[in-house]
Amino acid sequence: MSTDLRMPGRPTRVSFGRRTAILRSGRASVRIDARSVAVCTAVALAVMVIALITLASGTYQLSLGQVVSALAGRERGLVHDVVVEWRLPQVAATVVFGAALGVSGAIFQSLMRNPLASPDVIGFSTGSYTGALIVVLVVGGSYATVALGALAGGIVTALAVYLFAYRQGVQGFRLIIVGIAVSAMLASVNTWLVLKADLEVAIAAAAWGAGSLNAVTWNQVAVGGAVILVLLVLTASLSRPMRQMELGDDTAASQGVMIGTARLGLIILGVALTATVTAAAGPIAFVALATPQIARRLTGTPGITLVPAAFVGALLLAAANFVAQHLTPTPLPVGVVTVMIGGTYLGWLLFVEARRRL
Repeated sequence: MSTDLRMPGRPTRVSFGRRTAILRSGRASVRIDARSVAVCTAVALAVMVIALITLASGTYQLSLGQVVSALAGRERGLVHDVVVEWRLPQVAATVVFGAALGVSGAIFQSLMRNPLASPDVIGFSTGSYTGALIVVLVVGGSYATVALGALAGGIVTALAVYLFAYRQGVQGFRLIIVGIAVSAMLASVNTWLVLKADLEVAIAAAAWGAGSLNAVTWNQVAVGGAVILVLLVLTASLSRPMRQMELGDDTAASQGVMIGTARLGLIILGVALTATVTAAAGPIAFVALATPQIARRLTGTPGITLVPAAFVGALLLAAANFVAQHLTPTPLPVGVVTVMIGGTYLGWLLFVEARRRL
């Protein structure tokens, strides 16, 4: 069933299916799935609840009313400083960086058509950390400089993995195995770099390498958030070719998709999203791995979708940060919690994949 909606100067066509509505305007179209909208709404509310509880929790306990009042600008003094200046940057970082990691994982799992494909599994996160670590230990500098180093490290690692895995084309499983090997080698390089650094720098680098949001500032959230927003917009522009390539390169090419250009652009965007997070918080493992599959199961979609992956990524990182800060005997880097959760998920995923192949 379809209906034409007349708008001044721009006709818009709305087509309704069983559970979806497709908005078309000229050559552009947006597909809206009712279940996906409901899931994203519920996840967004859960993120808000976790964020408020996190802002209220800590050594200096606050009521939810005080938190809301501080966010609305009605509090001054210590309450304002605790909520807005001390705790809010970390909470905002969990939402922004979690969304970035979720979308990055969705990109690679869609391109390789494999639930094990993730920037932290195939070595891109480790490569970004290597690039950032070299900049920190050798050059030093601002967040922007470290981010550029992380981006360079991630891109060089992606190129190396691609070249090592290339045998008359690239198969997803081969690329994952090569990526795991490259990641292990880079992890050794990172350990060597930390051991050769000065003691104070080495301690800071080691803590940062565990994936920590404890030292995140408003400047990093603002700059990183702006970069991530641009990358997400660019990724959205390539979402249609990404979905078409899930059907196979030949099918996508027959529909007019420029396979090489689209794949290269998506890989660069996925690496850039991971590098931006790594530059601020270090390598936060397994969020990118678990998020796309969790989002796919919640929404019931046949393939990987970007928007639900972004929402679920924000929820996972916000929840992991709350656990790391308030439900452990001593505050931990958030990466430690994501590794524990993600390791369990990875074991379950390998078990499921093994049974499927029998």
